[in-house]
Amino acid sequence: MNIEQRRTWNENHKQLTEIILNANEHVPTIKLFLDHHALLYSSKMSKDRIHTLEDIVLEHMDESNLRKYPVRARDTKNSIVWHLWHIARVEDITMNILVADSQQVLHSDQWLQKMNIRFSHSGNSMSDDDIAELSSLINIESLLEYRIAVGKQTRQIVSSLQPGEFRNKVQDSRIKKLFDEKAILQEASGIAEYWSKKTIAGLVLMPATRHNFLHLNKCVRIKDQLKKEMKQLNRLK
Repeated sequence: MNIEQRRTWNENHKQLTEIILNANEHVPTIKLFLDHHALLYSSKMSKDRIHTLEDIVLEHMDESNLRKYPVRARDTKNSIVWHLWHIARVEDITMNILVADSQQVLHSDQWLQKMNIRFSHSGNSMSDDDIAELSSLINIESLLEYRIAVGKQTRQIVSSLQPGEFRNKVQDSRIKKLFDEKAILQEASGIAEYWSKKTIAGLVLMPATRHNFLHLNKCVRIKDQLKKEMKQLNRLK
């Protein structure tokens, strides 16, 4: 996604926001969501020839740069792998617990063990030490596979929604489930309160789409900063 494609993505997000609550626009809403969402994941997920925002983040990046923590980007110090993990966790949690009241992808196929991490929460209010641990230990190949699994599940969930269901409010019992499953830290309870006020449409418009877009753009900025630092080091040699 170049600058023009990102501008188009934002325009499509506005369009999705405008039609998502209109039951008469349900079929176009689902189609727009699927096209919109695919651009936030590896092209391997949709098996399309589109060049996605995640593709841009990952291309020509070695493991040390993906893991680097802290970074000196203007709006984050967290590693690229942390951002990729965080947005996958938030989407997994919100779509599967709050929207579908189903099992998280994380617990469906031993993903914690595969990713070589011990963190089952969303990453909100995570300590610096834990971010450093995750950044250094996470199995990147498994992380990327987990992201694809989360993305595919989200697409199934949203595609199965019926006309009018985007207006449904998040049920209190599902908010409680966030804590029962330790999907969010107690220190991050504010995010549960925030989600509790959302409709299904609100969750689709933020965690499942715009939240990914914002963090992937942060990853691009981290990548650009790391490239600048490398060029500066090369000049000094």
